[in-house]
Amino acid sequence: MGSIANLISRKNDAIIMKKLFCSKSPSSCNTTITLFASALFQLLLPLQITTSASQASFTDSESSEEGEDGDLMSRVIQDKDLLRRSKDSGTGLHVLDLINRGSMEPDPMLYNKLLKKCTELRRLKEGRIVHAHFLNSKFKADLFIQNSILNMYAKCGTLDEAQKTFDDMPVKDMVTWTALITGYSQNDGAQEALKLFPQMLELGLKPNQYTFSSLLKACGEAPNDHCGTQIHSFCIKYGYELNVFVASSLLDMYARCGMMGKALMVFDGMVSKNEVSWNALIACHARKGEGEDAIRMFWKMQREDFRPTHFTYSSLFSACASIGALEQGKWVHAHMIKFGGKLIAFVGNTLLDMYAKAGSIEDARKVFDRLESRDVVSWNSMITGCAQHGLGKETVRRFEEMLRFGVKPNEITFLCVLTGCSHGGLLNEGLHYFELMKKYMVEPEVEHYVTIVDLLGRAGYLDEAEKFIRDMPIEPTAAVWGALLGACRMHRNMELGALAAERVFELDPHDSGPHVLLSNIYASAGRWSDAAKVRKMMKENGVKKEPACSWVEIENAVHIFVANDDAHPHREEIHKMWEKISSRIREVGYVPDTSHVLLFVDQQEREAKLQYHSEKLALAFALLNTPPGLTIRIKKNIRMCGDCHSAIKFVSKVMEREIIVRDTNRFHHFSNGSCSCGDYW
Repeated sequence: MGSIANLISRKNDAIIMKKLFCSKSPSSCNTTITLFASALFQLLLPLQITTSASQASFTDSESSEEGEDGDLMSRVIQDKDLLRRSKDSGTGLHVLDLINRGSMEPDPMLYNKLLKKCTELRRLKEGRIVHAHFLNSKFKADLFIQNSILNMYAKCGTLDEAQKTFDDMPVKDMVTWTALITGYSQNDGAQEALKLFPQMLELGLKPNQYTFSSLLKACGEAPNDHCGTQIHSFCIKYGYELNVFVASSLLDMYARCGMMGKALMVFDGMVSKNEVSWNALIACHARKGEGEDAIRMFWKMQREDFRPTHFTYSSLFSACASIGALEQGKWVHAHMIKFGGKLIAFVGNTLLDMYAKAGSIEDARKVFDRLESRDVVSWNSMITGCAQHGLGKETVRRFEEMLRFGVKPNEITFLCVLTGCSHGGLLNEGLHYFELMKKYMVEPEVEHYVTIVDLLGRAGYLDEAEKFIRDMPIEPTAAVWGALLGACRMHRNMELGALAAERVFELDPHDSGPHVLLSNIYASAGRWSDAAKVRKMMKENGVKKEPACSWVEIENAVHIFVANDDAHPHREEIHKMWEKISSRIREVGYVPDTSHVLLFVDQQEREAKLQYHSEKLALAFALLNTPPGLTIRIKKNIRMCGDCHSAIKFVSKVMEREIIVRDTNRFHHFSNGSCSCGDYW
């Protein structure tokens, strides 16, 4: 800086000298000006500056405009101006226009810097302009720049252009092949990535750690682990099995293929571990719904002095969401705040999803309001949460708000809002949003048709639901007919229910749900012989009903209950507690709904059977072991029966507690004698 200031000072002195000389006669002034121009040229020569990325001269186009002849001696282009658009109809980029006008000398490193910027910012349009300009330059055979172009197309997800660039290259090296393999691997092209590897080996090229990491990622998406074990062998052959990045990819691949034993063996065999390897294993447990194992690995990761990253927290929130572990999720959230973690997009989205799935829609709302930015995933998570909690009107309101903010809905968004309409009984709104999919060019999939059948069926429009199925442009699946069957069970329509059940049996004969639903339809109508036939059919086909169970978490311990549970160590206290509660709720109007006991027994035995359903036992245990006023959260593996729903409404009023029950379909928030679903579920 000092030398430049000195030169500027010298320049100013020369200008002053010029003025002094020009005060004399005109002839002497002309001579002086000529001498001055020559001296000034020499003074300005040292001011030529070249960037570190290029030996060519650039200029800051924002602070120094071109003269009429465009021949300024030196130009400095700042990094932020590399992708500045053309002012006129030139190439499209100002920097390339300067080269075309001869104001700047082209250089391979300049092209590389431009391509790197395009790749970082995913500026595909500008990248194509640089590519075209490069092909017309004298450096078009430069392999390094060709690899940068290939990498740019691959990172931007335009695999067709990446493949064409690859095919047009007369010379290819290991970097070339690895860039294309990585591009396919990262853009759902697992099979294409794996096909390239043997071709690369045939040319005698040696793969590196990036090649293997990308190949293993592709193997994790393959239908089996055969290719993964083969790539593992090559990792050993080329000496990369202990490389921390390759090993992390190995354990991730094995876990994705369902081979957690091998994944743990790779992890335990790693000479050195980093955050990536720990994150890979935690993410593996999270994907498999093994929340407790994921949290246990997190504790171990900290004991070994590894700092969690945003990817760690995101995986942990997903793990807690999968098992509905609210308290553990809150603890992980507090840990993230303590260590300065921010609610960046993907972490905030998984945190929001965790709170919604773990039963705290209030906390989910708070997270949504505090997100630094909201993308379509954020809105989908919030809309899904509202739908799962039976908040149909809020689901619709959030969806409309999303549209006002200009966020384009996708197929998941529409599935979420349709589910919310179905759970909330919003028939007209649901049909409107189904039609709205056409406006946003979203093609309905099977899941969307299922929600419409469910929507019509719940509302009692069974004939319309059947007609909708028969008019579907795609072949109905077992899930579609199953939705109609469930509606028939709700409205006790035996004839249509039997028809729907037959279709389900044909499409998915091993699913126990439809068999049980049809049996229950017959039993509710007193057709015990038909119900027995369905049960016999299940036995002959080896179809087994999933046993109902409920569980409640108290002080970080999970307590599981089944109907008529006689194995719990506190069963006597639990039964006495429920008998006491049952007596109190009868006093305020509870009447056992014996229609939900689908057995051929007398009324007294029916009432007795109802009293010890798993969710009632879990509720009695929670009331015994939690302080007054604390919210109770119960999970159940199948749909809650109508009698338990009615009983828990009364309990929430008598015991002055908020009780949240999550079954397979939704959340029920019981408070002061009513449920958030409005008895519509």
